[in-house]
Amino acid sequence: MNEIQKYPIGVQNFEKIIRNGFLYIDKTEFIYRLITKGEYYFLSRPRRFGKSLLLSTLEAFFQGKRELFKGLAIDSHDDITWEEYPVLHLDLNAQDYTKDDSSLDQVLESNLAHWENIYGVQYTPDSFSLRFKRVIETIHSITGRQVVVLIDEYDKPLQQNIGKSRRDRQNRFRETLKGFYGVLKTCDPYIRFAFLTGVTKFGKVSVFSDLNNLRDLTMEPEYNSICGITETELITYMRGGIELLAEKQRMSFEDTCARLKKSYDGYRFSEDEAEGIYNPFSLLNVMESRRFADYWFLTATPTMLVELLRDRNIDLSRLDGATRTENELMGLDPEFSDPIPLLFQSGYLTIKGTRKMGERTLYRLGFPNSEVQNGMMEALFPFYVNRNDGSEGAMLIYDCVSFLEEGDVEGFMNILKSLLAGVPYSETGDNDKVYEGRFRDVMYIVCKLMGMSVQCELHTGLGRIDMTVETGSYIYVMEFKVDKSPETALARIDEKHYADRYLADPRTVVKVGVEFSSTERNITSWAIAH
Repeated sequence: MNEIQKYPIGVQNFEKIIRNGFLYIDKTEFIYRLITKGEYYFLSRPRRFGKSLLLSTLEAFFQGKRELFKGLAIDSHDDITWEEYPVLHLDLNAQDYTKDDSSLDQVLESNLAHWENIYGVQYTPDSFSLRFKRVIETIHSITGRQVVVLIDEYDKPLQQNIGKSRRDRQNRFRETLKGFYGVLKTCDPYIRFAFLTGVTKFGKVSVFSDLNNLRDLTMEPEYNSICGITETELITYMRGGIELLAEKQRMSFEDTCARLKKSYDGYRFSEDEAEGIYNPFSLLNVMESRRFADYWFLTATPTMLVELLRDRNIDLSRLDGATRTENELMGLDPEFSDPIPLLFQSGYLTIKGTRKMGERTLYRLGFPNSEVQNGMMEALFPFYVNRNDGSEGAMLIYDCVSFLEEGDVEGFMNILKSLLAGVPYSETGDNDKVYEGRFRDVMYIVCKLMGMSVQCELHTGLGRIDMTVETGSYIYVMEFKVDKSPETALARIDEKHYADRYLADPRTVVKVGVEFSSTERNITSWAIAH
């Protein structure tokens, strides 16, 4: 009989996890590397990926609490002195920064007042940066020890104010934080160690422009698995949990591992040789509940990201397979003209492969796993078809599955036509490319939600197929035209021999020509050929 494991769901304090017997996956070898190889670090990882626990572990180490680390990897290193240092731990995660221009000031004021009170620092009505500087200098003077500074979710005030309507507030917050974080450089003689974490890295107008001594670990292969859970760690630490999950779900151990991998694995933060990382929040929840669900995605709907994709007219089919350089991935501009870096840093896209371009590396991106892909498509669906009736929308998608699996193109196209009728005029405009692209996006979302293999603008020797959709029995080759007959679209398929690539496939190939009307702003007719 498997012993019931205690999973630290919602527990991010290292000391609490150790003292209360919660599962702890040993990451302390990374702590050893950090403290012996440098002093100033930055790490970007998606939300709920273990960043807060990492800082809590660092805090316990620098507080000299050796008893908590007994039996862990770092305890085996004889060169560790376990000295105690004063620690300033600033957590920006708890506050809501969307409603009040003074919200950031309130958090900084609260923390500074707390530190001033503890260490007897005289209060003077100076800027936050000057008070922070005085706190660090005074602590060093009083204790004779250098200070450790840990800042969790440094970017949350900026993240929560992305968008044109909040640009002024974000700019004010950025200037405040720029000065505040800049103290870490001016106070270098008094600082033993500093670590900042966040989800995003604002590059072009950076809060770090005055702090150029941070080592960015985000895409370093050596620290790929500093947060999250590797497959080796999953099997080593959670085998009993997997067995209980398999028993509850009436699956084999091997099938359960495969389902966990498909649903929650796939994150990579460096080159493609790096081991894949499982989402820790989802794994802990599935082990606790013993049922599969989209735990990480359900904790927060990426409304801002969805609106950004829609407003920028991003071709959704090109998200999975997008390519960027490292500089592009790790630099966010205030206008977010390119949403791909934000999607990568937020965990909705991850590294799937690399290609060398001279001295630079080109990263190929994609959805990390089925949890993220399905969740993203579900989040996009109501925004792209202007529907909020979740149950009815789900039923329509279910009907789409049935129709395509049975070869009923008429049924599928009629449902699609009803979905497209919800796309507002203002979101298509008079640009045929935007108009056709928006409707292609809707078809792409629906097909992805159906779990079908769908490809857009698939290259052949003679051209690009607008869309292909594959089921167990059918392959649909689709061509779209604006204000041109569906027969014209079918002729294009034949002229370019688009169906020839499937001649050896035993499934039935169905050619579908679709006409969009620029006046009715919907599908008006379609034609089918085999």
